[in-house]
Amino acid sequence: MISLPVLEILVTSTAFLILLIYHIHLIHQLRKAPMTTSIGLTNHLRLEWVQSVRRDKRDILAVQTMRNWVMASSFLASTAVLISLAIINAALRPDTSSGIPAALNLVGTTSQGLWLIKLMVLLLDFFFAFFNFALSVRYYNHASFVINTPAEHDQFLTSDYVTKVLNRGTTHYTLGMRAYYLAVPFVLWLFGPTWMLGGAILITAILYKVDRII
Repeated sequence: MISLPVLEILVTSTAFLILLIYHIHLIHQLRKAPMTTSIGLTNHLRLEWVQSVRRDKRDILAVQTMRNWVMASSFLASTAVLISLAIINAALRPDTSSGIPAALNLVGTTSQGLWLIKLMVLLLDFFFAFFNFALSVRYYNHASFVINTPAEHDQFLTSDYVTKVLNRGTTHYTLGMRAYYLAVPFVLWLFGPTWMLGGAILITAILYKVDRII
C-alpha cells in the first residue's frame, strides 16, 4: 500500500477537482446555452455548410475538406499511439523515476508505486485520445459518402442526417483533443502535485477562453 503525505493528497485532489468541475460546467453550458460555446456554434454552422454543399453541388469542396479532417485525425491518432508506447516503455523500466529532479517535487513523494500510477493515468489519457481520433476517422469516412449522395436517391439521406454523422466525428475529434490538453497537467504531475495543480489551473483558464464565444 502506498503511503502519501496529506498535503500531496489535498493538492492532487484539488487539481483533479478543478478539471472535473470545469468540464461539468461545460457540459451544462452545451445543454443550456449551446450557442455561447464554440462547440455549439460550430455544430450549428456545420449544418449550414452541409446544406450549402448539397444545394450547390460543391462535391470537390466536400471531398477536400473531409480529406483534411481525416488526415488530421489520423496523424493525431498515430501520435497518441507512439506516445503510449513510450509511456509503456517508461513504466517497464523501474529506474526511470530516478531521473525526475527531486528538487522540483516540493511536497510530493517519489515512491515507485505512485510513479507507476501517474504513468498509468497518462497512458489511459492517450489511449482515450487514440480511441476518439480513430472513431472520428470512421465517421468522417462515412460522411464523405453520404454528403455526395443525392437526396432524391434516398429520403433518409437528409442534410440533418449528414450533419448528425459529421457532428459525431467532430465530437470524437474534440474529445481526442481534450485528452491532449489534459495531458499537460498529467505530465506535470510527474514532477510533483504542485506542478500538476499549476498546470490544471493554467489549462482550465486556456480552455475557458477557447470553449466560450461570449
